[in-house]
Amino acid sequence: MRAFRGIARASQKGAGKRIERFPAHSAAAARRAEKIEFEPQMNTETPWFLHPCSSVFVCGYDFFAPSLQSSQPAWENREVSFRILAAFVFASLLGVSQTQTLTVKQLAEFLKSSAEFIQKRQATDAQVAGYLAKVKMRERLSDAIIEDIQSQTELGPRTMAALKALRDRSQELASVGRLEPPPKPTPIPPPSAEEQAAIMSEVRDYALNYSGTLPDFICTEVQRRMIAPLPGTRNGGPPGSDPHWYAQDTLQIRLSYFNQREQYLVVLANNAVVNKDYSKMGGSKSFGEFGSMLKEIFEPSTETFFEWDHWGTLRGKRVMAFRYQVRQDRSKFAITVEGNEAHVIAAYHGLVEIDPSSHVILRVTTEADSLPPSFPVRKAADVLDYDYTELAGRQFLLPLKAQILMTASDSLQRLDEEFRIYRKYSADSDITFDTQPIAPLSDDKTKESKDAGAGPAKKP
Repeated sequence: MRAFRGIARASQKGAGKRIERFPAHSAAAARRAEKIEFEPQMNTETPWFLHPCSSVFVCGYDFFAPSLQSSQPAWENREVSFRILAAFVFASLLGVSQTQTLTVKQLAEFLKSSAEFIQKRQATDAQVAGYLAKVKMRERLSDAIIEDIQSQTELGPRTMAALKALRDRSQELASVGRLEPPPKPTPIPPPSAEEQAAIMSEVRDYALNYSGTLPDFICTEVQRRMIAPLPGTRNGGPPGSDPHWYAQDTLQIRLSYFNQREQYLVVLANNAVVNKDYSKMGGSKSFGEFGSMLKEIFEPSTETFFEWDHWGTLRGKRVMAFRYQVRQDRSKFAITVEGNEAHVIAAYHGLVEIDPSSHVILRVTTEADSLPPSFPVRKAADVLDYDYTELAGRQFLLPLKAQILMTASDSLQRLDEEFRIYRKYSADSDITFDTQPIAPLSDDKTKESKDAGAGPAKKP
């Protein structure tokens, strides 16, 4: 398994893992493009929204285009006409002097679409706020409604101020507006028990043979080592607050993988050349991301218990997540405090996240269980992400990023690892290291969302 050094060092019996911009289309431009006479018809049930195709704001109207060539009457082309032939450009509409009247539902839809256009830099917070200053409500707008809108839509400060002013102007209205709760997503059923068994059989074969399928290569490993006072302690802020992380150092490492063995050379430390053996560096360290963690979890002798957990989305791809558990008597997860004789072998659990089509592993998480209360390390956990990388003209699933977290009595340690610039290994292979700081990998690469679906199965 993973091994930790610094606060602690975890190791594994035998070989294995060690952690030592709105472009406004002007009305003149629209007329030049094609002269179309619109016949606006008010539809009080149509929500207000920003038109996504033409940067046009449509406010509760259905627009018909009788001059369009079509074999069907214009009203039968209602949906197409509505999407393509909106009558007012956004900037023009926001500048109208005529007062518009909105229901709470229309207001919510308008703000939702406005937020999308602001995010795309096709509208501004000030424009939306200016429009809200001119509208009236048909229904009383309450603080609860505003809170509901805020929970579903990101609002700018000017829009928020204008929304509160609109609330105040609506208080004399007799009818109280209400928002229907958003529809719950349809749960995705988990695979059947038979399907799960077949999937895990393929995943086991993949995991046990993973290291042997890898070519020899070199890559750059970037490590960012951080420390934080534990929230709830004297310098850590209130309990439950986010940790305030302080950078300790950043290492750029030349990682060579040859004959299924890894070698680490620290080339830069805080952008200064050091050319030092990684094992001789002080602080937290990590070794062995290339297969040993997977192998131990899936070894038959480990007797790992697997159960269905959830469907998720990782890097834009659907994944199936299985929870696993390793008992203490079958564990090889040993944690030793550096400079201290304290030592424990811990049970552990985590998630294995799998591509539902190819049944390859895209993420593994691990967390130590039931550490003794007197043990200096209170928690030890890590997340390891894999992604496809081209190497010698072929695609290989290789480590992308890892994050290791350890908790002591009054502090936290964190080690972020990123694996970049993979190249095929040869005797004269090399990588150029830049002394300029390297920006961290985008969180989009490792952020997973949990999809609607059945929860974990019950353990028999």
